[in-house]
Parts: sequence; structure tokens; C-alpha cells
Amino acid sequence: MAEAKTKPTKQSVADFISKLPDVQTRTDCTVIAQMMEDATKEKGVMWGMSIAGFGATTIKYAGGREADWPLMAFSPRKQNLTLYGMAGEDDELLSKLGKHTVGKGCLYVKCLADVDLPTLKKLIKASVKRKKK
Repeated sequence: MAEAKTKPTKQSVADFISKLPDVQTRTDCTVIAQMMEDATKEKGVMWGMSIAGFGATTIKYAGGREADWPLMAFSPRKQNLTLYGMAGEDDELLSKLGKHTVGKGCLYVKCLADVDLPTLKKLIKASVKRKKK
């Protein structure tokens, strides 16, 4: 069985965020990290070089392979902030969020100024609650 490439590392999430080149991205990531920490009740852990994860779960792929993965995670990408574990299952909250797109299990936002922060916080908490069932 192939081993997962993305694994927890020893780098701290705060250290990762502090090294981001863009001030606004650093600020946004600090806010997202706090929301995810509050929702999961877990400290952040870096998964690979660029994914900040909170909590852990085991995911099962269609082919039967299993892998460890963060319960919630985010990564600042070139085009947007990617929030992993946000399956887009809450249409009512998503309609109130503001400017965003969704992909398979991910929520994409350009910056937090484009979204309603209380709604984002509710979405993160709802995703954690759904996954912990």
C-alpha cells in the first residue's frame, strides 16, 4: 500500500504563517487558524509544507485505501485561501457567506474581507460537528 505523502511535521503553524510574504494573507491565516482551533479544540499542526491542520481523522478512498488527514485544515494558495474539510453541505450558510467557491471537500475564498466572518465560523463549527459524529 502506498504511504501518504502529506504527513504531520514539526513546524509550528504560527511559524508557517509568520513566514508568509503577504501581510493580508498572514492576517487572514491567523484568523482562520484561530477559528479552526476553537472549533476542533485542537492546536494546529503543519501537514507537509503548506497545510495547517487541526485535529485528525482517517479518510477512506473509493479504492479502499485509508489515510490520516486533518479534521479541518487550510492552506494559503497563490489564487485563494483553501479551507479543507468544508464539503459545502450547508447551502443556507454558504448563501450568507459572501464571495467564495466550493470544490470537492474544499471552500475557496480570495480573502476574508470577501466573506462574512461569523458565517464562516458557523460553517467551520458545523463541519467539525458533522465529522465528529
